[in-house]
Amino acid sequence: MTKHVDRRHALALTALSLAAATLLSGCGKVPDTIKIGVAQPLSGPLEALGQDLLNGVNLAVAELNQAGYTVDGKRVTLEVVAVDDKADAATGKTVAQQLVDGGVVAVIGHLNSGVSIEAAPIYAAKGIAQIAISTNPKFTQLGFPTTFRMVANDNLQARAIGSFAATQLGATRYAALDDGTPYGKGLADGAAEQLKAEKKEILIRKSFDDKTVAFDDLAAELKASKVEVIVSTLNDFQAVALLEALRKVGYTKVKLLGGDTIKTTDMAKAMGMVDGIYATSPVLEAKEFGSTGKTFLEKYTAAYKKPPAYGGHYSYDSTHVLSAAIRKAKSANPTEITKAMHSINGYAPVIGTMTWDDKGEQRYAAVGVYELRAGAWELRMRSDRW
Repeated sequence: MTKHVDRRHALALTALSLAAATLLSGCGKVPDTIKIGVAQPLSGPLEALGQDLLNGVNLAVAELNQAGYTVDGKRVTLEVVAVDDKADAATGKTVAQQLVDGGVVAVIGHLNSGVSIEAAPIYAAKGIAQIAISTNPKFTQLGFPTTFRMVANDNLQARAIGSFAATQLGATRYAALDDGTPYGKGLADGAAEQLKAEKKEILIRKSFDDKTVAFDDLAAELKASKVEVIVSTLNDFQAVALLEALRKVGYTKVKLLGGDTIKTTDMAKAMGMVDGIYATSPVLEAKEFGSTGKTFLEKYTAAYKKPPAYGGHYSYDSTHVLSAAIRKAKSANPTEITKAMHSINGYAPVIGTMTWDDKGEQRYAAVGVYELRAGAWELRMRSDRW
């Protein structure tokens, strides 16, 4: 069961939260309904990704409810309360407070690192676990016990980009570009550091904003510098625009290695523009997990009539692990649930296990490197020890 919340319902949610608080503090009994918050971009350019993460939660909750979910021997209904953070930090803080006021016991959110970081203190103030797919290391460096990450962070991904670019692409002359966001700049800086550690020369290091598509001057500079590999954290539409600019100046003997913002179906339109297009991602595809991934894909497709767009299997697994933590806590008290999250070695139906260190980082997260071939992304290599 899912509810969508907007500002018009904020006062009603406050009343509900007071009632929930009274119930929990009055006798400590497990309530009939336990609310799980989901905060993702459910409109705008990242709507498909946010909706995919929400779909994963809804699928898990439906399964748990149908199976007769219990806490401390009592039958409980899990309810999803979904809000749209619009991939905006200010909006993220507003909807985070709405979820807190609405009495959620934990939150699956957010997609964007900048939003997760800004919202984290709001959840932490009430001891509410925040399980994010955001990858910026700062998220788990805030010092809150409530921050948990679903996947590998940007430190590992940066090492993957730098290591793969240095050892697998047969080049000596590099450029490093980013989109100016905390995610993009941090990841590009880390990749550049790894390239330098591998004794590779970075001839061009530039930042843009996340909307720039005019790259004629940059293309000319890349050509003049004879860059062989472009390491980029630009978005997919920006990467396509850059490759088109390179083609205009007749400089296509180059390879592009990006982050997960280019690992999209839209990048297929860039096939053949340059010698090679690669992407790294800490969000491994469901199909990479063998039979468990296949089972998830079948269930997801049956429920939503389309394949996952991004990381729905991670939010699905996170919800199952969260449900186990609630059971372990034998309580709907957010602080007790957060404690259980730190001590649990959770069974994750798709990826196998989710377990966190004291900061909330995944202990066994990996980063994959993919190559765009025949219009589709194919896994080249994967490691948790880049």
